[in-house]
Amino acid sequence: MNRIVRIPVLAAATIALVASATGCKRLEARDQLNKGVQAYKQAKYEEAIDHFQRAVNLDPTYPMTRLYLATAYANEVVPNLDSPDNEKTAQMAINGFLEVLREHPDDVTSMKQIAALYFDLNKFDQAKQWQLKVLVANPKDAEAAYTVGVIDWTLAYKNAVKALAADNMQDDGEGNVKMPKKTCKDLQDQNTDLVSEGIKYLQDAVTDRPNYDDAMQYLNLMDRRKADLSCGNDAERKADLADAQDWVHKAMGARKANEEKANEKVNGVVMQQ
Repeated sequence: MNRIVRIPVLAAATIALVASATGCKRLEARDQLNKGVQAYKQAKYEEAIDHFQRAVNLDPTYPMTRLYLATAYANEVVPNLDSPDNEKTAQMAINGFLEVLREHPDDVTSMKQIAALYFDLNKFDQAKQWQLKVLVANPKDAEAAYTVGVIDWTLAYKNAVKALAADNMQDDGEGNVKMPKKTCKDLQDQNTDLVSEGIKYLQDAVTDRPNYDDAMQYLNLMDRRKADLSCGNDAERKADLADAQDWVHKAMGARKANEEKANEKVNGVVMQQ
C-alpha cells in the first residue's frame, strides 16, 4: 500500500502564514520555521527537525510549528523496521500530532499521520482505529476506507498463511480446497469478520472514488480470502473467485482510464505552454 503522503503544505513557503507575527520571540520562531521548511523541501529532515524544534521552543503557542515538527519526525520513520530508534522516532511524531489534536480535535491530517505511523510500525489495530476516526470526521474519505480494507486483508492473509503452513501448505489464491476441514473451520473463525469488514470498506472506497483502482485490486485479493472460507462449498468458492476476477478487470480498466486522464492533463499543460 502506498504510504500516506506527508503534509504537502510543507513544500510551500510559510511567510504568509506568519506574516502577522509580533514580538521578538515570534519573529525568531518565524525565522526558524522558514529555515525548517527550506530544509524539509531539500529532504534534509534532521536539519528541519532542529529548526522546527527551535521554533516550538521559541513560541510553543504557535500550532503550525508542532504540526511541522511532527511531520519531519514522521519522515524519518522507516516502514517495517523493528528497532528501538525507529520506534522512538515514530512515537515522537505521534506525540506531536496528538499535541495538535489537543488544540484542534477535528484535524484530519493529524489523524491520518498517526494512522500511517502505526501502519509503518505494523501496529495494525491502532492504525485501523485512527482511520476509523478519520471516517467519523469525514465519512466520504476514500483513502481512509481503503486503508481499513488493506489492514483487514493483511491480517486475514497472515492468518491464512500461518494456518496453511501448519499443514505444510502454501496459499494458492484459489480457495485452498486441499486444506483440512479443521483448518478451514479455524480460518472461518479468524477471518470471517475481517473479510466482511474489509470488503465493506473497500466497496465504500470505490463508491466514493469510482476509479479507485488500488481499492479494486484489493477487492480482488479480499474475495480470494473469502474463497478460503467456503469449506467444501465449491459453488461458493467459484463464485468468490469469479468476483475476484471481475475486480481484476475493473481495476485494469480504471487504471487505464486514470493514466489516460493524467496524460491528457500533461499534454494540455504542454499545449498551453
